[in-house]
Amino acid sequence: MSMQKILVVEDEVKVANAVKKGLEENGFDVEVAYDGRMGKSLATSNQYDLVILDLNLPHNNGYEICEVIRHKNNRVPVIMLTALGGVEDKMQAFELGADDYLVKPFDFRELLARIRVFLKRAGTETPHSTQYKISIADLEIDREKKEVTRGGKKIALTAKEYQLLDFLALHKGKVISKLTIAEKVWDIDFDTGTNVIEVYMNFLRKKIDKDFEQKLLHTKTGMGYYLSEE
Repeated sequence: MSMQKILVVEDEVKVANAVKKGLEENGFDVEVAYDGRMGKSLATSNQYDLVILDLNLPHNNGYEICEVIRHKNNRVPVIMLTALGGVEDKMQAFELGADDYLVKPFDFRELLARIRVFLKRAGTETPHSTQYKISIADLEIDREKKEVTRGGKKIALTAKEYQLLDFLALHKGKVISKLTIAEKVWDIDFDTGTNVIEVYMNFLRKKIDKDFEQKLLHTKTGMGYYLSEE
């Protein structure tokens, strides 16, 4: 079994080397880019199982690199690792397709735990169901290929958007609370003080419902969200 490959884009040499060393000691194959230009080049020309991005980088910042990765329709998990801890910084990162956001200074054990969650999902995702295709009205989810279409049109989703949609689809018609979504889709140390779930539901609505008369994503005020034909 080949080692899982991780790209670390970080211009603080001490931090980058410490992360590289720690990940290699835990069995990962790690490549480091010390500026945004190199990071962008590596991220778009090579295949990685996960990407760790700083935001403040020379030449190309982490937002730009994340956006380029997502334009490739690449579902590789992206974790932002940055000193910028403001809500607006986080929202911008999530809007561009980041899957997670860890603020410096950080505990390496937490970073490692988050990495393992994403890689476990990517490698073993047949989540608690033998359903390989789910159809709701003209929405189709191919769970083997991780592809989503509506009305025959392919819809590009980030890894986190896909996980959220897939989870709602597996519980078609059932109202799922924010707390349950946080536990099942976000997993670790979810900050209930943020509106990340609302943000991601808006992302999904724009992609799944906006161009279609029949709306499939619904909100039950004060209770949660559900996916249904009605």
